[in-house]
Amino acid sequence: MFSLPHRSPRDLPFVPGHTALLLVDMQCAWVDPQFDPHLSGPDAGYFLNRVRTQVVPNQQRLLGALREARQNVLHTLIESLTADGRDRSLDHKLSDMHLPKGCPQARILPELTPVENEIVLPKTSSGVFNSTNIDYVLRNLETRHLIIAGIVTDQCVDMAVRDAADRGYLVTLVEDACATHTAERHAACLNAIKGYCWITDTQTVLGRLQEMRP
Repeated sequence: MFSLPHRSPRDLPFVPGHTALLLVDMQCAWVDPQFDPHLSGPDAGYFLNRVRTQVVPNQQRLLGALREARQNVLHTLIESLTADGRDRSLDHKLSDMHLPKGCPQARILPELTPVENEIVLPKTSSGVFNSTNIDYVLRNLETRHLIIAGIVTDQCVDMAVRDAADRGYLVTLVEDACATHTAERHAACLNAIKGYCWITDTQTVLGRLQEMRP
């Protein structure tokens, strides 16, 4: 299992005006069994319980703190740009993954609804850096520290962490604000990506954000 605290050279104080939060794929589709086949399997209870009792509440706390600190917040979600999904990646076509533009299941969970001026980026690949202009946007926002949380840990979150690190961002992964379909998969992913990010928990991030205030 992965244990905290995680020692990393990326464990640096957040800088006001250069810190952003990215929430990955916190959509209705991935917590509804009719849309996600994983949720009809034996591990569905573990995943749904973690999302509802830990991940969403912790993300709400993170959102509140980032908003109070007036730092940038970005949300990414899987959603086609077209109703028929012809713009999807080949992988999503082969996987039969299609959330049409504007469909209810593509919406962000109500508890995490973006507020005015928060950026929402629809994507049609696992990696947000591959099918959106997030890198361009983050650089325009003068982002240096990117705090990441979301679902699922070992797929879209993993790719966001690795791609952000490769592009020169100081990545913080909030472990208890992420989930995948088993505890073993979650721990294995954290061990695999610990060289790309500083892995910590919600309370530690909230403390760092408090320290950032003038």
